[in-house]
Order: sequence, then structure tokens, then C-alpha cells
Amino acid sequence: MGRLPVLWTGVLGASLCLFVHGQQTPAKEAPTEAKGLPPRATPGDYQGRAQAGQVTIAAEFMEHGVPTSEGTLTTDDYVSVEVGLFGPAGTRVTLTPDDFTLQITTKKKAPYPARPFGLVIASGSLKDPEWVPPEEPKSKSKTSLGGGGDDQGASNAPPPPVKIPFEVQRAMALKVQKAALPEGDRALPVAGVIFFQYRGNVKKIQSVELVYSGSAGKATVPLQP
Repeated sequence: MGRLPVLWTGVLGASLCLFVHGQQTPAKEAPTEAKGLPPRATPGDYQGRAQAGQVTIAAEFMEHGVPTSEGTLTTDDYVSVEVGLFGPAGTRVTLTPDDFTLQITTKKKAPYPARPFGLVIASGSLKDPEWVPPEEPKSKSKTSLGGGGDDQGASNAPPPPVKIPFEVQRAMALKVQKAALPEGDRALPVAGVIFFQYRGNVKKIQSVELVYSGSAGKATVPLQP
């Protein structure tokens, strides 16, 4: 178990390198710590709740959306769960994404372990619905010598793939990193986002449950697909 934090840190570091490769900076920036999201007012403000000892695990299934403090991103490769942990004053828990599994039932029930947020960043599937790619300049139509018709070959060509600028990619990466559920010893309440690799159509999900097994105990939270 002692080696797991090293593995998760390595995955994160490798994924962030995808966004800074080739960028020159005067000094090496310290990695941004996952701060999580502000906990909602009460556990009842989430879709589902369950008790693990003195700790209440509350959660909401966000499908392919990624809630952040600056708006919602999307990803086709992962689904996310916004989770909040509540307890009596002074309660602390030790958190790691390994504490969580998502049970998804389509034709049959299958477990999906939580994945490091660094893998979500590195997947290249993150999108910001508010970002609008710039319009491509319209190509001039070519007139044939014979009849003045347009060049049909050029007009039927597929549009080039949209390249998301580095600045937009980096902004999305930082939003995901900050929204992820914080790890380590934490005072309650605490909240954040955890991720599960799932590329399927969420409309086909029949049921979904968040299973917690960590320092506070065990609990299964029923969610709404």
C-alpha cells in the first residue's frame, strides 16, 4: 500500500508533461495540489447517501461531465462522480482514489476502479463546451475554363481536425486537477471529483452505485444513471 501514492504521483507527472513539453519556463513550477470542490450544504443535497461509521458518504453521478469550480468540462473516455464526505466536528479521514469503485449495470453488473485524474488529463478527450474554435477562412472557389463551375473535389473534402490551443488544454488540465478529490489526511467536510474509465453510452446504464471502502469503514451509495 505504501507504494500507491508514488504510482499515482508518477502518473500525474507524466500526464502533465504532455501539456508542458516543448514549453520553456524560467523556473520549474511546483505541482498544483488537488483542492477539491466546496462541499454542498448538507449530504441531502447530493443524489445518494450512505453511512460508513460516523462518516456520511454523499455522491452524485455526473455522467461524462467533469464539474469544476469554473464550469463543467466533458470527456468521452471517463465518467465522474462528485463526492462529499461529512462527519461530526473534528472528524478526519485518510483519502485515496483507491477507496472508491463504481458498480455499473448494463446487461450485467461490472466494477470500475477509480482512476487518477492525471489519466483523464492525458487521455486527450477533455473538452470545454464554452470554447468555440475559430472559424476557418473560406477557400476561394476555382472556376473551370470550360463552364465556370466550382471545384467539387475541394468542396467535398472533410474539414481538418480541430486543434485545441495549448493554453486551452493547460487551463482544462488545471481545472480538473483542482477539482479532483484531495488525497491524504483530511478534515471533514471535504468534497471533490473522482473518475472512472467508461466509454459507453450512459443512456444504456440500468443502475449505478458508488462503493467506498476506506479508513472510515465501508458503504455503498445508490446513484441515478
